[in-house]
Amino acid sequence: MLTGKPGTDDRTRERKIMEKASPETWVVHSGEITQATRDLAPPLHPASTFERAENGGYPGKHMYSRISSPAYETLESLLSRLEGGCDAQVFASGMAAGSAVLQALRAEDRLVVPRAMYWGMRNWIHRFADDFKLEVASYPNSDLDAIASLLEEKPTKLLWIETPANPTWEVTDIDAACSLAHRHGALVLVDSTVASPVLSQPLSLGADFVLHSATKYLNGHSDVVAGALIAKCDGEFWQRIRFARTHAGAVLGPFEAWLLLRGLRTLFLRVRAASDNALRIAEALSARPEVSHVLYPGLPTHSGHLVAARQMKGGFGGMLSARFAGGEAKARDVAARLKVFKRATSLGSVESFVEHRASIEGPGTLCPADLLRFSVGIEPLADLLADLDRAIAAR
Repeated sequence: MLTGKPGTDDRTRERKIMEKASPETWVVHSGEITQATRDLAPPLHPASTFERAENGGYPGKHMYSRISSPAYETLESLLSRLEGGCDAQVFASGMAAGSAVLQALRAEDRLVVPRAMYWGMRNWIHRFADDFKLEVASYPNSDLDAIASLLEEKPTKLLWIETPANPTWEVTDIDAACSLAHRHGALVLVDSTVASPVLSQPLSLGADFVLHSATKYLNGHSDVVAGALIAKCDGEFWQRIRFARTHAGAVLGPFEAWLLLRGLRTLFLRVRAASDNALRIAEALSARPEVSHVLYPGLPTHSGHLVAARQMKGGFGGMLSARFAGGEAKARDVAARLKVFKRATSLGSVESFVEHRASIEGPGTLCPADLLRFSVGIEPLADLLADLDRAIAAR
């Protein structure tokens, strides 16, 4: 007889079924239903502090939300599971997550980073390194020989990989680079923001840590700034990262955590739709005489296509860049004429964006002046292609 009150046996069966379900199902359900009211949407936990027991302990497991909170424990558990890690931490931004990694390094540690990477993180690494006496060396993203040479040159604490790399979308062979790093005693962090857990699993390819600017694909709705780190295994370096987050206070707020968890529910649908659109747009742009280069790992002509096809499953992501035969003036003109593609900073959202990256990054940019970066959203492909046709053909 149905009583409306699920018992322990019912919940055990439900838990076992969910454990065997696919990742798509995990994110749709966003955690286990444990509330007495059987909420299908996770509750919001705004509490900043939690009551102690008479003996001084914490029966609810939490003391203070800067250290831990039910506001983000479900989110962290889900991210850890999606990436195949042992633990996850969410942060107030992707930059905060990356900064915690740098803060976990010690003076005189060596950090090897890619030449092409998100410019904000690149600038911060080089400025931070001088102040905190870290040594930084750079390598061309797809050049395994250069990585090997740098690792052999002197002891290295951490190899940083970003693949595909923003905004020119070079591809690094994660498996091969991790083998090189571990052979020389270095840890490996992969910034997998662009690939997302839908398309790439860096921990399964040998990485020790995965970084996400969760503002982007994980949230996907342009309404949260957040970051995330996932560790393959616990250890001294991971605990130093946790210490950095706790004591620097770069924790994600409860409402932002709730919004991020909500955004994750549609992660697989959004990433796959954006990837499909981006491939078709890359193919269309490649056929236009006004476009001199299309930078997208999904194209067979891309130098990293074979590696990307091996380590990205189910698509090549929603990010691409195009360089224009008319130079910077043509690129800027196209961006100004686009209407469906919005001129906005960020990526990985349901809306499509366009940016002239060189002018956004400013002095010191490595981005070509004739390049536009496109974050392809989930709008109907016909609308996106028509918008590009109008903007590119205009004189």
